[in-house]
Amino acid sequence: MAAAAETTGPAPAKEVVEKKVELMKEIRAHEVAIAELDNLNPSRGVYQKAGNIFFRKSVKSVVTTEKKQLDLAKARLSKLNQS
Repeated sequence: MAAAAETTGPAPAKEVVEKKVELMKEIRAHEVAIAELDNLNPSRGVYQKAGNIFFRKSVKSVVTTEKKQLDLAKARLSKLNQS
């Protein structure tokens, strides 16, 4: 019974570390996307995936969406760090 408790103890810590790594990867991906979009001509159309469909949008609206997603990912990471 004590061995079972020891094996479940480190597992949640490992899951938290894996979640943090995934969130850091997501944050980095959003940062790269924003940097790439900032280098495009503002009049150029870009495609953004929503579900299984791509929609053509302006660079400004996609940058705004990416920044919102970046802020949400950072908030989730800070919440994990506080726990």
